[in-house]
Amino acid sequence: MTIISENILNCGSQEMTQLLSDVRLPRFYKVRQKFDKTHFDSETIVSVLKQEFEAISVRGQRIAVTAGSRGVANIGLILKTIVEILKTRGANPFIVPAMGSHGGASAEGQKAILTGYGITEEAMGCPIYSSMEVKKIGKTVDGREVFIDKMAAEADGIVVVGRIKPHTAFRGPYQSGVMKMMAIGLGKQYGASVCHGEGFQRMAYNVQVFGSAILKHANILCGVGIIENAFDETKKIKVMRREDIEFMEPALLKEAEQNMPRILFPSCDVLIVDEIGKNFSGDGMDPNVTGTFATPFAAGGIHAERIGLLDLSPETHGNGMGTGMASVITERVFKQLDVNMMYINALTCKNLNGSRIPCVMTSDREAIQFCLKSCIQADLLYPKIIRIFNSQFVEYMWISEALAERLPEGVEILSGPEELSFDSEGNLTDRFPRQRGQRVL
Repeated sequence: MTIISENILNCGSQEMTQLLSDVRLPRFYKVRQKFDKTHFDSETIVSVLKQEFEAISVRGQRIAVTAGSRGVANIGLILKTIVEILKTRGANPFIVPAMGSHGGASAEGQKAILTGYGITEEAMGCPIYSSMEVKKIGKTVDGREVFIDKMAAEADGIVVVGRIKPHTAFRGPYQSGVMKMMAIGLGKQYGASVCHGEGFQRMAYNVQVFGSAILKHANILCGVGIIENAFDETKKIKVMRREDIEFMEPALLKEAEQNMPRILFPSCDVLIVDEIGKNFSGDGMDPNVTGTFATPFAAGGIHAERIGLLDLSPETHGNGMGTGMASVITERVFKQLDVNMMYINALTCKNLNGSRIPCVMTSDREAIQFCLKSCIQADLLYPKIIRIFNSQFVEYMWISEALAERLPEGVEILSGPEELSFDSEGNLTDRFPRQRGQRVL
């Protein structure tokens, strides 16, 4: 693990503090955005999976079940239930990490990511075989070789489990989901690199072509597509037969897009994000929410002139992919960055924008002030600032007084206005709670 040395950091100068001293921060309102809260509880997840798997014919003994690196809601329960269902059908299931180059492109790193989500052999009741070894299974229609995880390739069947949602860097009928889990996740470092080799301008094509080839040449048993609501809760689970995956996933993608979290304000001067991480998005903060796209091949989200990042999530293990799309980060973020992990990730996806390091400020206060003072279009006496937990949890957030004058439909004020509270070091004292699920200010 390569952490950036503190010796190269000198962001705490008196000159900088003096330059920012005249930047007055506005008062903020606490607000709530209203989204559909429909979701499955634990009992429903189990019953839906059992019902959906009734249409799936289990062939053979050794069945591989994929587990990805994203922070998917209820993923432990979903995988455990699938394992138990397969056992009742007489199979001997096992889990394989399907996360491309994540976890430092190492078997140990990928297994550690799963452990962080509670996905262990003891909890799942089956073996977990983590390896970066791949096996050639065939070729795409345009003649390229296709490789997937060796253990999965040699299994009697593969259950591909993936959350379906809009991707952060490209658009197409298949984005994040089951087809991408096959094309890139199961491909490990080698397959991910090949699929990314032509850049994100060809990613939609490559996901479809490689996914189709894997459906043709690998023993795919079924695909389990998961859709979440705007609160990072399981809203729908659809088990697709092998022959139905290509047909059904595009419609599920449209449904997922309609249920995504989003910031209902169209624009602001400064967007402050308390924490980013790979558990929230492949880009650290989902650009479909924050507008921070690392490629020109996708668009959406809020338009903010400046973005400030205050912290990394513990679950991201120093992988600060996404920092490069910010204007400013704190020294807290800087000191946590595992640049080796970031650069492996960037090299694999052939996009370096997210791994760059922006301006670094000593404290939360100076990071916000720097963002604001560097704005060109902002009214510094009445700025429009939004502060969120992260890109997954945007039901509750803070907005400055200027934005409270005209609220979009679906936004209600809870309290305020009040000043932001900082400690003696200039860091916010009202940091968001870190429990999973719905968060309340």
